[in-house]
Amino acid sequence: MSASPQRKIIHCDCDCFYAAVEMRDDPSLRDLPLAIGGRADQRGVLATCNYVARSFGLRSAMPTSQALQRCPDLVLLPPRMEKYRLASRQILGIYRDYTELVEPLSLDEAYLDVSHSLQHRGSATRIAQEIRARIADEVGITASAGVAPNKFLAKIASDWNKPDGLYVILPEQVEHFVATLPVARLFGVGKVTASKLQQLGVQNCSDLLSWSLPNLLQHFGKMGSRLHSLCRGIDPRQVQSTSERKSVSVEETYSHDLPDLAACIAEIPVLYTALEKQIQRTQAQPHIHKLCIKIRFKDFKQTTVECRADEIDQKTFTELVCNGFQRRQLPVRLLGLGVGLSEKKQVTQLPLFD
Repeated sequence: MSASPQRKIIHCDCDCFYAAVEMRDDPSLRDLPLAIGGRADQRGVLATCNYVARSFGLRSAMPTSQALQRCPDLVLLPPRMEKYRLASRQILGIYRDYTELVEPLSLDEAYLDVSHSLQHRGSATRIAQEIRARIADEVGITASAGVAPNKFLAKIASDWNKPDGLYVILPEQVEHFVATLPVARLFGVGKVTASKLQQLGVQNCSDLLSWSLPNLLQHFGKMGSRLHSLCRGIDPRQVQSTSERKSVSVEETYSHDLPDLAACIAEIPVLYTALEKQIQRTQAQPHIHKLCIKIRFKDFKQTTVECRADEIDQKTFTELVCNGFQRRQLPVRLLGLGVGLSEKKQVTQLPLFD
């Protein structure tokens, strides 16, 4: 039996995407510390920032108030999503000139399987080079790319020479590359697992090679199987060009806490109208099978309540909010409404309250 052909996976990731689009449209911002995000007086956080801002220690998801303490001269712009979506559609169009197997992870990030592409005589490296050049010429921003035999390695490679870089891991280089990789870089390894591995004397993937699969399963459960594969550079996941949307939702974080249940109920019509528009835009109405609300209280504790339903109903959402509020009866900083969707329809995935 002949061996399966070697896969050729590209992971493309635009550099500080939102900020890059803003700097493209206003070149005077290029040398300034720039961030895209919410205002400090509204409990905003940074969506992204350029590399000048990152030199001050700023990063995505950092509270804007903290970012301004570190960088008082920070230029803060609100997100302009329609502009970013337009750029994203241009970029996806470029990807699909090379393969139909494109798996978007966000507006600016995607996997491409070019294993069967005939362009550039099937060279994934040359395809990645051309994609990056076209993004720069046609969209006006830079992108980094990683080329490897699987998704796990391609994603790591795309981050290796950021920004505006390309890194290639050839099949014959996989063993050496992975052996020196810190275990914290492995797909799915969070802070807790990384800490546990370090306590067991495991720093790099080479330290894991001596662990048997039964031992890893004993210490890490199902995660042990993934560790056993990844430390050997093995990742069988396919590039999925379509996946299943599981939900549609809207939420609002309030600049001032909603003080009581009555204030929460008063906000429901606004959220409900926004949810109606989202459902219409995504054509999700025929696939609704449950309603859900989310409440985050003043103390950051969070609760959700859901019920079975095949259509949205404002009265039902109000009842769910009442039930959720009674669990803590504290001022509310975030309120969200959403619907769960049937698993039969194949469309783009969107986690509930992403």
